[in-house]
Amino acid sequence: MKKLTAALMASTLMLMNQNQAAAETPAANNPFFADYTTTVLGTIPFSRVHNADYEPAVDRGMKLQNEEIDAIVANPDAPTFANTIVALERSGADLNRVLSTFYPLLSADSDDELMEISMRLSPKLSDHSTGITLNRGLWKRIKEVYDNRASLNLDPEDEMLLQRTYDSFVRSGAGLEGEKREEYRRLASRLSDLTTRFGQNVLKELNTYEIWLSGDELSGLPASVLEAAALSAKEKGREGAYRFTLAQPTYMAVMKYADSPAVRERFYRLYNSRNTKGEYSNMEIMSDIADTRRQMANLFGKETYADYGLEKTMAENTANVYDLLNRLAEAYRPAQQREFAEITEFATKSTGKPVKINAWDYSYWANKLKEAKYKYDEEALRPYFELNNVIDGVFGLATKLYGVTFRPNTDIEVYHPDVRAFEVLDPAGKVMGVIYTDFYPRETKRPGAWMTNFREEYIDAKGDTVLPQVTIVMNFTKPTDTKPSLLTPYEVETFLHEFGHALHGLFASTKYASLSGTNVYRDFVELPSQFNENYLTEKEFLDGFARHYQTGEPIPAALVEKIIDTSRFGAGYACLRQLAFGLTDMAWHTATTRVEDPAELERRATEPVAMFDEVEGCMFSPQFSHIFSGGYAAGYYSYKWAEVLDADAFSVFKRNGLFDKKTADSFRTNILMRGGTEHPMTLYKRFRGQEPTIDALLERDGIEPTKPAMPQPVPTKKD
Repeated sequence: MKKLTAALMASTLMLMNQNQAAAETPAANNPFFADYTTTVLGTIPFSRVHNADYEPAVDRGMKLQNEEIDAIVANPDAPTFANTIVALERSGADLNRVLSTFYPLLSADSDDELMEISMRLSPKLSDHSTGITLNRGLWKRIKEVYDNRASLNLDPEDEMLLQRTYDSFVRSGAGLEGEKREEYRRLASRLSDLTTRFGQNVLKELNTYEIWLSGDELSGLPASVLEAAALSAKEKGREGAYRFTLAQPTYMAVMKYADSPAVRERFYRLYNSRNTKGEYSNMEIMSDIADTRRQMANLFGKETYADYGLEKTMAENTANVYDLLNRLAEAYRPAQQREFAEITEFATKSTGKPVKINAWDYSYWANKLKEAKYKYDEEALRPYFELNNVIDGVFGLATKLYGVTFRPNTDIEVYHPDVRAFEVLDPAGKVMGVIYTDFYPRETKRPGAWMTNFREEYIDAKGDTVLPQVTIVMNFTKPTDTKPSLLTPYEVETFLHEFGHALHGLFASTKYASLSGTNVYRDFVELPSQFNENYLTEKEFLDGFARHYQTGEPIPAALVEKIIDTSRFGAGYACLRQLAFGLTDMAWHTATTRVEDPAELERRATEPVAMFDEVEGCMFSPQFSHIFSGGYAAGYYSYKWAEVLDADAFSVFKRNGLFDKKTADSFRTNILMRGGTEHPMTLYKRFRGQEPTIDALLERDGIEPTKPAMPQPVPTKKD
């Protein structure tokens, strides 16, 4: 026993010495302590990044930025655009380098340790950010430059940077005095902590679910789904069984294909009751988040957070948002009612008894009706959408429109074996950026799909262009032992969507990172992504890549026609579903007091667009990451807002030609390249020649306009 104890003591002492040595020489080992000059195109050296590197690097980055801020404030020269606004814009490069790695990986390849680190970093980063915006000396210099802006002879991009900087400080409490300043600091720190906890709870609870099905419970499920479930069970040591999770592709497949109503109901209740109780409940947290935001808005004289949050958007105010949502509900409700009547009649005839369409029945019976009506089987289309072919097709869309190409580069390090890296080449063959693709679900990845940046495009102090590095992350059907990843048309549409965001980042041609790429008004950011979706129903596009993964046979014209014919199917349901999300978001953020009954708030908010009976214990707010831990608070309406824009924009391509070079060049130069350098309406009108109307959206969805004619949804008072 004594020898064992001595050995343990010696081992412990050795580890302590190793840890001390590592702590004493962090700069030698921490990849964030210097630029990535040794990597391909300055990409992140993921193999050298360890969880233990983040906190020291963040601490160092904050310290260095504080020194940069102190230097700006202490500058004896009079405040100028260059020595104050641009200097502030360029500050924090070391901090940004670590955070632009940390946060993308926190969503795409996280673990418990990384989540714990994020909880520790959250209050520190919030305090750091608030400390900058509440720095009186810095604010004084910014305000002096802003007050003298008329005499500065700035170009439009410089003017926008000055305006955005000034607005950001004002909206972050710089103009507050006394107790209000300290209250803002406290609320900002609290909000940062709450939003981090909300997002982590969503991911953690999702990973706790596993559902084992057998026998008749498996009836109707496609072979690809069963094969994936069998593989999942095998990985858990249960050969011959079928293990299901609530990962999005699995859940959607069960809801669409499972013949058993009991199985569908079970999955529905599990999926839609997540985070409502237990260890990972978000019920209190989301009320705290919304109320903290409301209190912050009150400090600026706004009654609700929506009043505050919508000021710097195309919508500008709550009245315009509700006008759009309510008019769309009015236009699409008759179509939804006709759809449900047809589905109910079909289900009743199919079963020989009256059928009531519950929330867990819609996808199943809608799919059955679509199959019967159009002879359309989405699963039969999977073989024509093998992932590698789809990559060629989606990337090829950018080649046809804009002349750019994509070259795989295995020398660029990736953060997970599933991830691939591509160099993006301009028409002259010069590298213009890097894109990472991450397609498959895993327990370390949150659900959904998104695009983010490892690095923004900008021009550095030396006058050199810093190339963008973007990543698109999805949760597609994973390959099995016998089949590659075969996508549904919906998954192809998702790919097109996120790729549109990626192009917005890759084409950026701006001086300042904060105005680059997707750094635009929130209700403008979805235009490039949703614009891309339009190509899914275009035969000329599909013919270029959709071919059977085994035979190489091009997708038959009849199947292409089915995709086109069914593109309007369920448009009423789809619209009202999105409106439910938007109305719930607005309800949370127009509340004038703390929400004590989240379930009742959601019920009231969605009542105007409700399509099913209420299901006890089910609600979507506790998993609504877009508004509670993402950037869409009082902004989820922007998906419908952007639909108006994307349908209107695509109508120009429909008129001039799907791949018309002149039209594509105009979209690239006026929309994709300009980021947030000018007001979005100015950019849109420069491309379109006029303001958007809702007509193209209604026509695309086969919806009859309401009478009298619907007004323009986008405010027109700004150029």
